[in-house]
Formats: sequence, C-alpha cells, structure tokens
Amino acid sequence: MPWTSLHSQLHQSLIDRQLLPIGAKVLIGVSGGQDSLCLGQLLKDLQSRWKWQLAVAHCDHGWLQDIGIADQVEQVTANWMLPFHCETTANLPETEAAAREWRYQSLVRIAQKTGSTYLVTAHTQTDRAETFLYNLVRGAGADGLCAMDWCRQLTPTIKLVRPMLEINRTQTGKFCQEYHLPVWEDAYNHDLKYARNRLRKEIIPRLAADFNPQVESHLAHTAELLRADVEYLESLAREWYQQAIDEQGVKLDRVVLQSIPLSLQRRVIRQFLAQSLNKMPNFSQIEATIRLIEAPNRTRTSTFSDGLAAEVDRKWIIIS
Repeated sequence: MPWTSLHSQLHQSLIDRQLLPIGAKVLIGVSGGQDSLCLGQLLKDLQSRWKWQLAVAHCDHGWLQDIGIADQVEQVTANWMLPFHCETTANLPETEAAAREWRYQSLVRIAQKTGSTYLVTAHTQTDRAETFLYNLVRGAGADGLCAMDWCRQLTPTIKLVRPMLEINRTQTGKFCQEYHLPVWEDAYNHDLKYARNRLRKEIIPRLAADFNPQVESHLAHTAELLRADVEYLESLAREWYQQAIDEQGVKLDRVVLQSIPLSLQRRVIRQFLAQSLNKMPNFSQIEATIRLIEAPNRTRTSTFSDGLAAEVDRKWIIIS
C-alpha cells in the first residue's frame, strides 16, 4: 500500500516529540475500532524505519455485543505478522469507568508479561476534544481540561504513549477504508446513555454546525496550550512546596504561602493535603485550607475525612 500523508504526519510527530525511541519494545492496544486499527497499521508500516519490537494487545470485556471481536483482531494481527495477546474478563459492569480501569490494568499486565516498555493507545484529536468538554462540564480546573497528554508514566518501567493526538477520527476512518481494514462497529459507541457518546454524537456536531466547524481541533489545541501552562505552574509549585513544608513534612509555613500568587497557593495546598490525607483533595477542601493562610491562630476547617481537619498553629498550617 502507498505511503500516505498520515504516515508522514505520525512519523514527524514521533520525531518532534520523541515519543517512541528507535528499537523500543512497543505494545499496541487494539480494540478493533477504526482508530486502533489505523494506529496498528501505521506503526507496522513505520516499523522498518524505527526498528521497534511490536506486539498487539486486545482486551475482551466479555460483553454480549463484543462476541467475535477478539477473533477479528487476532486475524488482523496475524496479517501484520505480529504477536497477539488477549485478556478476557466476565461480569464487568457495563460502565465507561469500569471498562477503562480494567483495560488499563490488563494492558499493564500484558506489557509486563511481554517486557514492553511502551504501551501505545489510539487516542485521537477527537478524543482530546471530547475529554476537554467532558471535564469542563464536570467543573474540572486546568489540570482536568488538559488531562489527555501525549505520554505519562504508568509504572516505573512502562510509559503510556498517545501518538495520534493531532489526528482526527475522519482521518482514521478514511485511512481504514483505503487500507481495507476490517473495522469493528462497536454498538456501545452508539449508545447515548454513555456521556462521551452524547458528546461525540450530539454536542460536538451541534457546536460545529452552530458555532465553529473547526471546534474539535480548536478544543484540542486549547488543551495543548493548557498542558504547557500546567506543567510550568506545577514545577513552580513543587519548588514552593519544598520551601513551605517543615523538615518532618507535616506542617506548611503560612509566611511562605503569603508571598506567592493564589494559583500557586492552590497547588501547594493540594500537594500538602494529598500527602496528609493519602488521597487527592477536592476543591472545597483546598479552598477551606487556603483561607487559613490569613486566619487567626487556632482557626480550623470543618472535618475533611477520618476525623482530620486543617488548623492554624501560629505560623503553621497543620493537619489535626
């Protein structure tokens, strides 16, 4: 098959962002949908240039409408002449959250079993735009709006890579048609009881029709801009956290916090509460603790959890 513009685009993204090094051992997550088949074909075609060791992983949810998909993915993988690995489960709740959590756990297990250091998934620009809107309506801050990044560390030895965040679903669909790839039409992707399907089928097309035909790419670009801002603020917050925390790591210096902007105060407080509560704090807990920066001695927040609260102890904020 001919070298396409999509081959060139992905090849250049890999070079520019240094996502997958030459000779890497790479596990490709393939669901059987158009995006993952497109990714698998592209990586297979680029393999000779990058000298990767490729393998394919598929996660079978065990749902009624998924019967047959694992066999189809295995056949495609055989055509690519790549190793195929599959995990199957039963009694998995038919929810987005449960399915996503199980898939990542399964993919990590397969990566560990195969010695793969990179797990590659087919998230696209379309997915990034949907995630932006989904988190926006849930009230997420900047961190949530740019949550879908190009890569992140899943374990100390396995990195998740999303190399197609500048490629949209229209492009992957056209590519699959050109390459005659047998796309599995997942019935769950059309079920409007799932919030992401409503965004994909109803909200984004309406925004494109009524406001901006390029809404998808613009939302994805906004997420990319926010990602750079968040990374910069987080790096500053880590530096200020080290200045504000005491030697035992249990108290925050209010004088240090008073000298920094509110955006950094929030991030330092979030790091402090996450460490003290052993879980990520919510917006209300962070805001309540911020009010202690200027509060009188012995002022305290309402109880967070497990009987814990933040309290002013002279120049310190402590968890009591």
